[in-house]
Amino acid sequence: EVQLVESGGGLVQPGGSLRLSCAASGFTFGSYDMSWVRQAPGKGPEWVSGFNSGSGSTYYADSVKGRFTISRDNAKNTLYLQMNSLKPEDTGVYYCHADQLVLSERHDYWGQGTQVTVSS
Repeated sequence: EVQLVESGGGLVQPGGSLRLSCAASGFTFGSYDMSWVRQAPGKGPEWVSGFNSGSGSTYYADSVKGRFTISRDNAKNTLYLQMNSLKPEDTGVYYCHADQLVLSERHDYWGQGTQVTVSS
């Protein structure tokens, strides 16, 4: 059974930090591109950051560049998102996403999300 389980969310003051984790199981984690997507209350999903499995390249939305860092530990089948200098507009549910395209066939999976609230 495929599972992506996020953790590490919570309530933090503006300027604070959180580290999200996404534990993966049931698929070959190391061969999947991984990303974080968030959804603020009343808004649509927003892609936050991605990690390419082949090149090792990382990508960030302009809104988080310089503040967030994505990383992965393939030995532990875990994806991370270090979030620093948090702002109230970073509030939302953060989802972990796994994606693989092989011979025109896409496989992708989503976690259940973890709530991040930035407020004083």
